[in-house]
Amino acid sequence: GIGPPADKDVHCRGKESIALNLKTTDGLAALLDLVDAADMLFEGNRPGVAERLGFGPDVCLARNPRLVYGRITGWGQSGPLATAAGHDVNYLSLTGALAAIGDVTKPSIPLNLVGDYAGGSLFLIIGMLAAYIESTTSGRGQVIDAAITDGSASLMSMFHTLAAIGAWTTQRGSNLLDGGAHFYNVYETADGKFVSVGAIEPQFYALLVEKAGLDAAVFGDAADPSEWPALTQKLAQIFRSRTRQEWCDLLEGSDACFAPVLDFVDAPRHPQNAARKTYVEIDDVVQPAPAPRFSRTACRVPHAPVREGNDTDRVLAGLGYSDEKIRALRAAGAIG
Repeated sequence: GIGPPADKDVHCRGKESIALNLKTTDGLAALLDLVDAADMLFEGNRPGVAERLGFGPDVCLARNPRLVYGRITGWGQSGPLATAAGHDVNYLSLTGALAAIGDVTKPSIPLNLVGDYAGGSLFLIIGMLAAYIESTTSGRGQVIDAAITDGSASLMSMFHTLAAIGAWTTQRGSNLLDGGAHFYNVYETADGKFVSVGAIEPQFYALLVEKAGLDAAVFGDAADPSEWPALTQKLAQIFRSRTRQEWCDLLEGSDACFAPVLDFVDAPRHPQNAARKTYVEIDDVVQPAPAPRFSRTACRVPHAPVREGNDTDRVLAGLGYSDEKIRALRAAGAIG
């Protein structure tokens, strides 16, 4: 019951859904029956909650020694903050990621993409898949402790490297990739829209200078960071002289490393996204298509999301539960 209804949630597309009341003996028993035949299970409760409800890793692995048991939390299963509440912005705050994102005035919140999705979910998935592959040879499962702080810290590896070689500082807006460089930045256009440039390599920067009609005597040397602020201001004035579409007509598709800044409504209409079918429409809802792409086992377009508990009866029937037993469990409040 937390968040949007499951049948409106894009994350729930292509999935089966069952509803179990784990605070009842029969509801917990049904979950453990599913565990017996499962390859993987993951849960996102605070540390200790799954154990208290009766489906912690010790219980599940005793029933199914090959089970890969994933645990996703903000702070991890251990440490002084392990049981404290938090959200994406808090986890990013602790890893150096939030402090590095934004302009010179203050950090900027990068949606919940960096922490929840990249630092959390993707690291959980990678860990579970790796453990599953290992279990096919060892015959043994294991527990994956995926903390959003751990994953987000790992995503900062490149910037630890750059700092080690003297190419990154803690001052936001002064570095190569954080808006400090005029050739790696976002600019407003004459019609109030925005474009991005990322011409880092010398040959790409030279092409940007040429195609945008920039004065080579002014913009020729991109290597001196002390010149970046002044060049950023000059380039901002130049980009405000034309509309976004005019800049697209001039630069898009070239090696000048250019793209229009599109919102999520406009993005599906862009020719590149349309050609690759990056977005699909399911039950009148435009949404991202499955990614990545597989050459031999291509993903089908997923079916629309269903309501919570939509498949409870069918899944339990597949476990051997009789219609009478399913009715009795529902009457007792063990299933939804």
